[in-house]
This record gives sequence, structure tokens and C-alpha cells, in this order.
Amino acid sequence: MADIKIAGVMRAGAYSPNHIGNDAAIFNAVADQLRKRGCEVVVYSEQQFQEADIREEVVLNMCREQASIRKLMALEERGRLVINSGFGIENCTRERMTRILMANNIPYPDSLIVDTNEDVRKALEEAGFASCWIKRGDFHAMHKEDVSYCRHIEEAQEVLHEYFYRGIPRAVINVHLVGDLVKFYGVSGQPFFYWFYPYDQGHSKYGYESVNGKSHGIPFDVEALHDTCQRAADIMDVRIYGGDCIIDADGSFRIIDFNDWPSFAPCRTEGSVAIAKCVLKAIREHMKKD
Repeated sequence: MADIKIAGVMRAGAYSPNHIGNDAAIFNAVADQLRKRGCEVVVYSEQQFQEADIREEVVLNMCREQASIRKLMALEERGRLVINSGFGIENCTRERMTRILMANNIPYPDSLIVDTNEDVRKALEEAGFASCWIKRGDFHAMHKEDVSYCRHIEEAQEVLHEYFYRGIPRAVINVHLVGDLVKFYGVSGQPFFYWFYPYDQGHSKYGYESVNGKSHGIPFDVEALHDTCQRAADIMDVRIYGGDCIIDADGSFRIIDFNDWPSFAPCRTEGSVAIAKCVLKAIREHMKKD
């Protein structure tokens, strides 16, 4: 692998809310693992990536900016190996993610996809959404206000209109699920799968973990969760992934969020090794096609 040159693109700080250090740390750890295995990794910021003539055959990235994603897609269509795929990153935006997961029977909360200037009170009542989550539908969350917990229908209507006034045209409304909140990280093609209770470990991005509160340790099938998450990753076209799910009282689970390349903060060492192995495997498969 000594002749393999990789363009490594770091995530812009605006898309690492409260996790700039953690996102940079996992990216650098993976780059180090690849260098130890003989690869040359040239690191770019998202802005540098957008402006540069990228010569490397492999692009390993944590991109989130729309201009970056468009460039990733163009490179991929020209035959470059892009991890995560720009198409996969776009699939992880909220409305697309919701539609894809629900269409493929991935366990997911009951949801409505709406325009933010709608009156949704009747629809919420008919759907039985006593309390719910409103999430911007057009892109990844950048601010705490892009994800909102609403205790009742009237509050949901007020919050939805606030999204409209902020210039967010579409939103996903998920019914609130009662149960244990579990966060997970996975890497396609690798046995690595890590899960934990974020509230119990004080791990938080926006502080919303307190809504479900301390876990009750409800037993669930970890292997089944891993299999479901991997199936979702395959469908979404992302190799490096993570997210959140709710474990119901009967041990069943539903995925409430699915992300392209999250921070892997509590499992950075093991995660970086698994990601590097995933990248090298993908490179070998890519080279066989040429």
C-alpha cells in the first residue's frame, strides 16, 4: 500500500457542533493508522478541498458542506474511491434518511414530513403524537435549535413555525419514544460495533439525552441491532456510521438517528483501527476493478 495516496478531508467546524475536537481526533487517528500501514495521507480542510485540483485516487472525508458533497459526487462519478460516498452523506440528511429507512423497513419512529408553514395540529392529533421531536429536514443539524423536543401539540406547532421563520422549509416530526437511549458506532465490513448509554456516561451534543434520562438497562439483542445498523448503512451507502436508537420495554429497538462518520469519541482507538482496515479493504477492491 506504499504507493497509495489518499486525500483526507476534515470536517468544517460549523458541522461539528460541540464536537470539533472529537471529530478532528478520530480523523487524525485514522490518518495515523493508514500512514502506519504505508499509505500517504494528504490532509485538506473542506475549503481547501473545494478549491484544490484533487489528484489522489482515494478521498477519505468527513465532509458536510454542500459544495464539498457536490465535488465528492463528481469525483466518485469519475471513478475515484470516495469514503464516505458523497451520495451517502446526502442520504443522511434528515428527510432523505427518514424516507429511505422507512421505505426499507428499518425500525424507525412513526413520522410526518411537513412544510414548516403548515398547520400540523390535526395531523399530529390523528397520528397520536402526544409529544414529539421536530428536526430540520433539509440538511444536517448545525445548531441545537435544529432539533426540538415538544411536550404537546400546541408547542410543536409553535416550534414548527419558528423553523419557518428561520428559513428552514421542511421538517421531520418523529413521535417521542419512551425507553433506553442507546448510541452506536459501526464500520462496514468489520466486526467492530460499539454501543453505550450516552446519558449515563455524560456524553452529549445538545443535552437532549436528559429527555429519556437514565437508562434502565433493558435487555436487547446487540447482534440484531448491529445487523440492522449494518443493513441501514448498506442502504444509505455509508461505510463509517453511527447513530442513536431507543430500546423499548420489550427489548425491541428503533433507530432515531443515523449519521455518516460521527466522532467515535468513547471508542476512538478501536474505531480508528477498524476504519483504517475498512479503507484498505475498499482500496484493494477498487484496485481490482481497474
